Amino acid sequence: MREIVNVEVLPNYELLLTFDNKVKKVKDMKPYLEQGVFRKLKEKEFFNKVKISFGTISWGEDIDMCADSLYETSTEIKE
Repeated sequence: MREIVNVEVLPNYELLLTFDNKVKKVKDMKPYLEQGVFRKLKEKEFFNKVKISFGTISWGEDIDMCADSLYETSTEIKE
């Protein structure tokens, strides 16, 4: 089971995620912005408040995402 150890907000509703195995990936959050509770993320100030909580990302009590799912659906950054 993967864990996220760092998250950075990028332009255009993207997140740079660093996982516990040192792999860095970019997650495009735009496809989620019209779905259920994720609609709140359209407000850029709220989107920018993303934090790490229990090894995954969260925007408070209402919105979080599975770290394993994020790992599988994000694009790896080769450094």
